[in-house]
Amino acid sequence: MSPTTAGIIFIGSLVVALVLTHRPLGDYMYRVYSGTRHVAFERVVYRLIGVRPDTEQRWNVYARSVLAFSAVSILFLYAFQRLQDKLLLSLGFPGVTDHVAWNTAVSFVTNTNWQAYSGESTMGHLVQMAGLAVQNFVSAAVGMCVAIALVRGFARKQTDNLGNFWVDLVRGTIRILLPIAFVGALLLVAGGLIQNFSGVHEVATLAGGTQSITGGPVASQEVIKELGNNGGGFYNANSAHPFENAASWTNWLEIFLILMLPFALPRTFGRMVGDRRQGYAMVAIMGVLAFAGVALLTGLEIAHHGTVPQAVGAAMEGKEVRFGVPNSGTFAAATTLTSTGAVDSFHDSFTPLGGMMTMFNMMLGEVAPGGVGAGLYGMLVLAVITVFVAGLMVGRTPEYLGKKIGSREIKLASLYFLTTPALVLVGTALAMASPEQRASMLNSGPHGLSEVLYAFTSASNNNGSAFAGITVNTPWYDTALGLCMAFGRFLPIVFVLGLAGSLARQAPVPASAGTLPTHRPQFVGMVVGVTIIVVALTFLPALALGPLAEGIQ
Repeated sequence: MSPTTAGIIFIGSLVVALVLTHRPLGDYMYRVYSGTRHVAFERVVYRLIGVRPDTEQRWNVYARSVLAFSAVSILFLYAFQRLQDKLLLSLGFPGVTDHVAWNTAVSFVTNTNWQAYSGESTMGHLVQMAGLAVQNFVSAAVGMCVAIALVRGFARKQTDNLGNFWVDLVRGTIRILLPIAFVGALLLVAGGLIQNFSGVHEVATLAGGTQSITGGPVASQEVIKELGNNGGGFYNANSAHPFENAASWTNWLEIFLILMLPFALPRTFGRMVGDRRQGYAMVAIMGVLAFAGVALLTGLEIAHHGTVPQAVGAAMEGKEVRFGVPNSGTFAAATTLTSTGAVDSFHDSFTPLGGMMTMFNMMLGEVAPGGVGAGLYGMLVLAVITVFVAGLMVGRTPEYLGKKIGSREIKLASLYFLTTPALVLVGTALAMASPEQRASMLNSGPHGLSEVLYAFTSASNNNGSAFAGITVNTPWYDTALGLCMAFGRFLPIVFVLGLAGSLARQAPVPASAGTLPTHRPQFVGMVVGVTIIVVALTFLPALALGPLAEGIQ
């Protein structure tokens, strides 16, 4: 079977599975977030944390709750790592250094999961389970909370209330993420992933040497790293390691887990605003962008541009031979189109234009379909910008889902999309302007710039994957990338919640002959166009100096 045919079958089966789960999973999440009944275990949790579950919050209180919960999580995870050598199941590893602990704490709390360390030789089992894996659950749940709050802003009228963050957080974790993760972990164990408390083993290699191999609770962390669009690997090789990704069908399952929730959330959105056509429009926009991203990236890798790939007949450098180019390309596209950051091959070894596509996918704002929750609220902000542009073109006040898009709304939407490019471009410029940071680069020229640009793009978009080739485990990079992760996560969240509060206070505007229909193919095409144009105008100069220049060479 040719690589192209295999790739088509692989991608086609994923599309079928996503279509089959879109409706039931989206409807289930609608019932979870719209229901008023609290189960017994949830009530116990509310009493423990001192929350009145039937009390709703204004947007600023909701935002303060998100920020407070995240700040406490960062402090806890930082202390957990620093005190690792005094805890159970530490495997004899010392406490994590201050700058790595800071970077890792911010990374996992912001759903980025950027790793400046090798997990199997740095983190003990307790920190992996009770620290990192827990944040994989709750950071994903926070993203869904913010998305649901914005949807309530569109759905509600003349109110200051957006729901209760603590209720949304608990429900998203207990009713959605935990059950799916439990089933997924069993499937991964059946597929060959390990799940134990084994320590470090010294094994003999075929070359006559020895190698240290660490066991651990891998399957349970692997499933939520994909399902929650987190991406932090138990091992340094991430999902290319056979203990994390044992076979071709587990590779398929992990990609499915990455895309499952983000592609179902538009259905939840359509149900909550009372117009399922709006949900279909959102998932169509995501689908068009995702298909283009997967097809282009996989096609560029199959075409294997470059002297060495053409000589050997395939662009296999850095790819796992068990999966080949189509599976690896699809995984790379899925992980960068979402905020997952997991890898089953190394993007630094992709062809120049294939590597550029992984960056471009993140630069889109990760909205196709984006991270869990983050993709939906990013796409809704893009829809707001699109109707504003359309309103300017026809000379009328823009409206979206019965809400006027005025100066306050467009300012918040604009600030949302200006935040990440500013962090990426300023961070890359500072790194390239510093002789000390340039000295940490193993590659010079366009490829060296690409590696730095990728690092700041990944951190600022809360993706977490790496281009490698630069030494990022330094105090400067750990601090700078940690700040990019924090600002790249929490500033947009504040802007989104501010937008939600502004929309919720409005009275609905009746549709008229001049209202732009937002459920038709015309609107889908407009949003796709705005998304690509905004990205192209912002990042094209940087891409031209990096991967495009390398590709031309």
